[in-house]
Amino acid sequence: MPITVESLSEKDILGAIDAIQNAFADDPYSNWVYSKNRTKSDLDRNRVSLGIRCQWGIRNALFFVAKDTDSEAKDEVLGIAMWMPPRPVELKESWGEWWEGWRLWMQQVGMNMRYGRGGLNVKRYYIWKTKQAEAQAEIWDDPRGYYFLNIMVVVPGQQGKGIGKALAKKITKQADQEGKRCYLESSRDVPNIKIYESMGFHFVKQMDCDDDGDVCKLYCMVREPKKVPQP
Repeated sequence: MPITVESLSEKDILGAIDAIQNAFADDPYSNWVYSKNRTKSDLDRNRVSLGIRCQWGIRNALFFVAKDTDSEAKDEVLGIAMWMPPRPVELKESWGEWWEGWRLWMQQVGMNMRYGRGGLNVKRYYIWKTKQAEAQAEIWDDPRGYYFLNIMVVVPGQQGKGIGKALAKKITKQADQEGKRCYLESSRDVPNIKIYESMGFHFVKQMDCDDDGDVCKLYCMVREPKKVPQP
């Protein structure tokens, strides 16, 4: 199956949302941070939230979709990956970045006012954010920054066809050329760690998000840049 990887566009957003919701339907982190008895309205709210995030990603991230353009459903989104570009330590926030953060916050506040929290356990969300900040402060020792794979999913039923590797290669190849590291956090050890190892990542730290004994484990991985043959 020939896989085409291209930048996320407006027309791909609904397909990207479907891919994310389907892939995370039984995800350990999702099950931990959201109520186990989510309603249809909760899932509808989640679609709105993901739509806002996709719009933000088009403007601010490296957001890709994978498709089989030789199939009859050539516009169907089979997988997505959103990478955050490396940010040098000394680089200060620009006015444009400040505005994008403020704009995202305002959209999320408006969404919460209309739809509520959508089953989100706010306490657990901030436990995760705190642990994530601690892990990244410990691991990220390259002042040039890291390509951060914020999210990557392949639609259930499409795994094992090279879609994930194609999505990863879009940035890992660029990282190799620039001599920069990549980073990710996986919500599963099996089979994800072996899958990411095949893409050049290695395990560096287990992140335990503990809410009074109910623990969500996340697995931090780093990829070292490979030497690019000189012409």
